[in-house]
Amino acid sequence: MRQRNKPWADDFLKDNDQLVIPNAMDHKGKWQSVFKNDYPIHVEIGTGKGQFLAGMAKQHPDINFIGIEVAKSIIVSAAEKVMDSEVENLLLLNEDAADLREMFAENEIETIYLNFSDPWPKSRHEKRRLTYHTFLEQYKEVLDTKGKVIFKTDNRGLFEYSLVSFNEFGMKLEEVSLDLHAMDDPLNVMTEYEEKFAAKGQVIYRSRASF
Repeated sequence: MRQRNKPWADDFLKDNDQLVIPNAMDHKGKWQSVFKNDYPIHVEIGTGKGQFLAGMAKQHPDINFIGIEVAKSIIVSAAEKVMDSEVENLLLLNEDAADLREMFAENEIETIYLNFSDPWPKSRHEKRRLTYHTFLEQYKEVLDTKGKVIFKTDNRGLFEYSLVSFNEFGMKLEEVSLDLHAMDDPLNVMTEYEEKFAAKGQVIYRSRASF
C-alpha cells in the first residue's frame, strides 16, 4: 500500500530524536547504555505503526524494545503511538534493516520479531524474504546464545517457506502454530494487520525458532 507523504516528517523526527534515534550505527554494541539499564533487547523488523511494540513494551517493562521501520511516513505514526502509550522501554529507528550487523553487535539482541513481512511471492525475489538464509545468518550473529526469532504471518506460502528455511539452516523449531488465535494465547499482542485479518476470519500462523 502506498503511504501518503508527510512533509512535516523530517521536522517531527528531528524534534523527537530521543525516541526515534538517529545514526543507529553509532550505538552498535551500546544499546543498553542508550536505554540506561541492562535489560535484554528485543527488536522488531518492520514495525509499522507501532501497535505491536507499544503493547509489548507495556506488557514487559523489564525488556527493552527497538522497532525498525524504513518508511518515514510510517515511523512517525509509530512514534505518535509510542508517545500515547507512555512507555519508556521502547525506541524506534528509521533505518533499512538490510543488515542488522551494522546496527547491533554480536550477541546484543535476545529476540527478533518478524510480523507480517512482505512475502515476496515471486521466486526471483526470494532473496528479499526476511527468512531467507542470508538474513538468518545475520540474525544468528546479533542474537545471544538463547536468542529466538518469532515469526507471524497470514501468508501460508511464506510460512511454509520459512519453516523449511529455518530447518535447512539448522534452527530448532520451538513452536509451530497453524492457527494462532485458536490457541487463545493471552500474551499475544496483535499488530494492526493482524487485527484486520483476524476480523475477516483469516488464519494467523506463528513460529518460534532458535539457533
